[in-house]
Amino acid sequence: MQTGEQMTITIIVVVIATVLTRFLPYILFSRGRETPPFVKYLGRVLAPAVFGLLVVYCLRNVNMTGGNYGLPEILSIAVVIITFLWKRQMLISMASGTILYMILVQTIFS
Repeated sequence: MQTGEQMTITIIVVVIATVLTRFLPYILFSRGRETPPFVKYLGRVLAPAVFGLLVVYCLRNVNMTGGNYGLPEILSIAVVIITFLWKRQMLISMASGTILYMILVQTIFS
């Protein structure tokens, strides 16, 4: 258990880190300066890489040889893909897949 002083220090460090990560790009890459090619590259590839990593992380413990054979996961992923191809909205597709998964595991596959 943290003391009040430790909690205060923790909150201050988190606030400073958050503010720094939000404003540092604007300070480093002001309007007059060209954005380095490496940063542009990271901006292009980081989001898909993070989502790929998230999919692998979420599916790492799915048992495809027993139980429900990963059916809720497969159906939810299919809904995410179909919804994204239909609407081209990442948030809507992720929310629809998550909602379907929760419904499936709490009702049909419980």
